[in-house]
Formats: sequence, structure tokens, C-alpha cells
Amino acid sequence: MEVSIWLANSWAILLAVAVFIYVVLDGFDLGIGILYPFFPEKRDRDLLMNSVAPVWDGNETWLVLGGGGLFAAFPMAYGIIMSALYAPIIAMLLALIFRGVAFEYRWRTKRWMKYWDRAFIGGSTVAAFSQGVALGALLQGIEVDGRVYGGGWWDWLSPFSVLCGLAVVTGYGLLGATWLVMKLEGDIQERARRLAWGFGLGTLAFIVIVSMFTPYLETAYYERWFTMPGLLFAAPVPLAVAAIAFAMFRSLNVHRHEYRPFLLALALFALCFVGLGISMYPYIIPTEVTIIEAATPFYSQIFMFVGACILIPIILAYTGYAYWVFRGKMDPNEGYH
Repeated sequence: MEVSIWLANSWAILLAVAVFIYVVLDGFDLGIGILYPFFPEKRDRDLLMNSVAPVWDGNETWLVLGGGGLFAAFPMAYGIIMSALYAPIIAMLLALIFRGVAFEYRWRTKRWMKYWDRAFIGGSTVAAFSQGVALGALLQGIEVDGRVYGGGWWDWLSPFSVLCGLAVVTGYGLLGATWLVMKLEGDIQERARRLAWGFGLGTLAFIVIVSMFTPYLETAYYERWFTMPGLLFAAPVPLAVAAIAFAMFRSLNVHRHEYRPFLLALALFALCFVGLGISMYPYIIPTEVTIIEAATPFYSQIFMFVGACILIPIILAYTGYAYWVFRGKMDPNEGYH
């Protein structure tokens, strides 16, 4: 079977970018639901939901692209990962569906609104937590027997995967809070600013804790982070995380910027993705299956890659246009202005 190294790696980069864009876009969206309990008044909750109403359903396009691309370009990895992480992935999908239903139905009833609000909170939190658990389970290692999953039903559940789940919930809360700082004004913006500070500290703490445990999950991780030449690439990451976190907290409380905290929070997530890539590469299933071993033949990959290169700019264009149209602050009485 002819496999192109550059094409397989290009597909891996494309899928990583798609997942990152999903985390960026749906992260603050899910974060709004996670923050809902801190805004008990109906008027405030309406504002929170209206801030993402024009864009929320388009954000999940990138999740479909990531899953479909994994199936198309790396079907063996897709089969193993889905078999190993069946429970958290199904929980995530059901939570996203339930959350979407709650998003629409809460506007159509007064009697049942509080129950739909609870569904919105639960769906957002469970979806975020399930994503973190799936990531933690992938990082800690999946048992592979030949070309299929060789582990058990509960292998995904561990203290480390639960830790990653809590980290993602907290991180999405940070994205949601900084999004609200950017989109709202007045007293509700100040509350969002305080929440951003608290969730920011929590996110930073989880980054430190997860980073401390990760190198000891697999020997390959330890060698990548603490031996040469990997140390040359790994060492700047924690320094950059500290610098960006410092700038984010200053922009929240000292300079009181409105747009910069959200952008710095996104940069913090980007650095976490860089660290994840440093740990995992060249594996797609650490430390069992490499990107090259899981790749489909050259002609299959090139056919789909050309299609992806045509479709992704289109998706980026209409996504960017939607955010451009609904840019600016939320007016509590009129909507966007």
C-alpha cells in the first residue's frame, strides 16, 4: 500500500486545525451554558443566549469535519478510537443534541423555561466534560490488538481522564466569560469579568496539574519533554503559557480591556494544543499507532484532500461572515449595535 508521508502529515495537521477551530468556536458557546448558574435572572440569561444565538449551530460544523476527516483519512485510527471512547463520545453527542433542543425550546414556553435552562446547563457541562474525558483517555493510552481496540469497556475512565474533563469544563468557562466581557456592557459585563478572573485561575491551575502528570503517562512523552532535541521545542511552551496568562489577567483587571482577554484566552488554548502536539507526534493513537501506519493509500487521501482544500475556505468564509455581521456589543433592548 502506497502511503505518502507528506500527505498523511498534511491530513493530520488539517484535522488538528479543524479540532482546534471547533474548540475555539464551540468552547465559548458551551462556556455560556456552563456560566448560566452564575446568572439566575431571566433577563441576564436571555442576554447570554442572544450573544451566541446567531452563530452557535454553525460552530459544530468543525466537529463534523474533524470526525469525518478522521474516518476518511485514518479509518483504522477512527475505528480504534471510537471503540475505545464509545461511552464519552456518545455522552457528548447526546448532550449536544439535548442542549440544542433546550436552546430552541426555552424561548417557546414560560411554564417550562426553568427546566429547559437546566437542560441547557447540563448539556453544555456534560458535552465539555465528555470532550475532556475523551482527550484524557486518548493521552493515557489506548490498548491496541493488531488493527483493532484491545481494551475493555471502562478503560477510558481514570483519575487522569476525569481531571482532563474538569480542566476542559473550566477552560470553556473561561472562554465563555471572556466572550461575555467582549460582547456585553454594564453590570453584567463586570460580573463576567470577575468570572473570567476566577475561571482563568482555575484553567491555569489545571494546565499546570495536567502538564505535571502527562510526561509520566508514557515514556515517549517524558523523552519528548525532558530530553534533547525535543526539549528545544518543549521548553518555550510553559514560558509562553505563563506570559500569556499574565497578560490576560492584566488585561482583565488592570487595563480592563474588552477584546484582548478573549484573544489571549484563545492563545492559551492554542499553546495547550501545541503542547499536545509535542507530546503525541508522530502518533495518532499514543503510543500504539503512528500517523503513517493509520493512513489510507495515497490516491484515496489525495482525492479527499483536494475536496477538503476546496470546502474548508468556503466554511471559513461563511463562518467569518456570520461573525462579522453580528460583531459588536449586545444592546439589552435591541440586540446587536
